[in-house]
Formats: sequence, structure tokens, C-alpha cells
Amino acid sequence: MSAPIRSMTGFARVQRSTPHREISISLKSVNHKGLDPHFHLETDLDAFESILRTTLKKAVLRGHVDIRCAVVRSGDTAAGGLNAPLLHAALAAFRKLASEEGLDNAQPDLNQLMRLPGMFGAGVEPAPDPSLERPLLAAFEEALEVLNQFRSREGAELAALIRDHNRAIAAGAAEMADIRSRATPAFQSRLAERLNELLLGNSTLDPQRIAQEAALLADRSDIGEEISRLQIHSRQLDEILDAGGEVGKKLDFLLQEMNRETNTVLSKTSGIGDLGLRITDLALASKAAIEKIREQALNLE
Repeated sequence: MSAPIRSMTGFARVQRSTPHREISISLKSVNHKGLDPHFHLETDLDAFESILRTTLKKAVLRGHVDIRCAVVRSGDTAAGGLNAPLLHAALAAFRKLASEEGLDNAQPDLNQLMRLPGMFGAGVEPAPDPSLERPLLAAFEEALEVLNQFRSREGAELAALIRDHNRAIAAGAAEMADIRSRATPAFQSRLAERLNELLLGNSTLDPQRIAQEAALLADRSDIGEEISRLQIHSRQLDEILDAGGEVGKKLDFLLQEMNRETNTVLSKTSGIGDLGLRITDLALASKAAIEKIREQALNLE
């Protein structure tokens, strides 16, 4: 079974209750060229950042990830736990500033004040609680699972869109190959014209030089190799999606190659009449589809 294709965009929130505490974890991820975790932890959770970071790396390969963890213990709001001097100082500072700015009707937000570091525990930084590690890690792993479920759903939708665009590219390449087979006389006529231009006024050219120039012009006029490579790359794109996992960087490289082939086709198909115009239309459509795939692939892990 192939690994899931995941978007780098996702969100998860998990709350877990234990007999003595309430654990809350939220994760938010967006696009990034690598894994870029940002932890926002309460002071007494700093000791657990290393193990959380290690766990994150096992579940998420790419993306900017914001991690927010909070723990509320029973008794945290008890009267004895409130840092009353800090609260009074914060209120006094608020009122002083409001008076200086002429904001007589402004009122402090107690919910925000309660979240100030040191507001509980009389300003003493709490020591890490070893018994917290297991439930915190379990909640974090659950949040990561929810995040990856979200990212997998979006990744599957993006992969389906990419496959649609790739089918259009494959169909266009097949039609270009068919046109090329019918346009061979036009290619040969253009080659003969260029050889005549080369020979005109240059009767002293030796046969070997003429043969070399003819081979070079023939190579510059034929689009068979470019079409074949575009078809191969299109099949490789589907194979990458079938394998799943970390596909974003692989797709980015492959799309560069596909874009190069379509550019070369466009540079070679001028001057052969209506068939050339149709090949140009198909190549331009392929370029547009490649760009749409690139936009979607930027969101994939």
C-alpha cells in the first residue's frame, strides 16, 4: 500500500482530561520548503520541548508548524495560588496608561491578565512535573494524528487535480506525436530550404561539412525526442503520485524537465504551416497544465 500524499496545510486541536489536569494542544501547519516547527509552550512545559520536537519529526516531514500547548491543573485558581502583587501591579499600570492617554472608560481584560506569566504560583517558576510527560506526549501524538488526517484529505484532493492536468498533458503529447508523423514532409521541406540557403553562394563547401550541417538542421527541426521525453515524464509523474509519501520536491524537479521539453517543442515548430500552429497550441496548453500542477505541488509535503 502506498504512503498517503499530504498537503502541508492543516489544523488540529486536542483536549485531554486527566484526574489532576486539563491538557490542551493546537497545531497549525502551512507551506514551507522544509520542516520549520515553532513551539509556544508555557514556562513549565519548556522541559518537554525536546521530546515533542522529536515526536513531531516522526510525523511531519515538511511545513511551518505552530505548536501551542497549555496545561491547567486543578487548584491553579485557588486563592493561595494567585500572585496578587503581580495582578495589582498590572492593574495599576493599565489604569496609569489609560489616564495618560485619556482613555477614561477603558477597562482591563481580566482573562488576559490571568494569562500573564507568573500570575499563579506567587511568581515562582514551577518546576517540571515528570508525571506530566506521558499524558502530554499522548495528547501530542493524538493531535499529530488529527493533523495528518486533515493534511491527507487535502493532499488526496490536490493529487486528484494534478492527475487531471497530467492526463491533459499526456493527451496533448499523443496528439503532437500524431501530428509530427503527418508533418514529416513539411519538416523535410523546411530542411531542404535551409540547406539551399546554406549552399547558395557557398559552392566551395565540402560534402562532409554539408552533411554535418544537414544533420544539425535535421536535429533542430525534429520534435520526436522532446515529445517522447514529455510522455515519459508524464508517466513518471503518475508513478510518483502512486508511490505517495514526500512527493513535493520530486514533482518540482520533474515539472522543470517537462517545461523544458515544451519550450523546445515551441522553438522548433515555427514555419511548417497549420500543423505547426496546432502543435504550438498543444505545447502552450501543456505549459499551462504544467504550471497548474506546479501551483498544486507547492502545497504538497
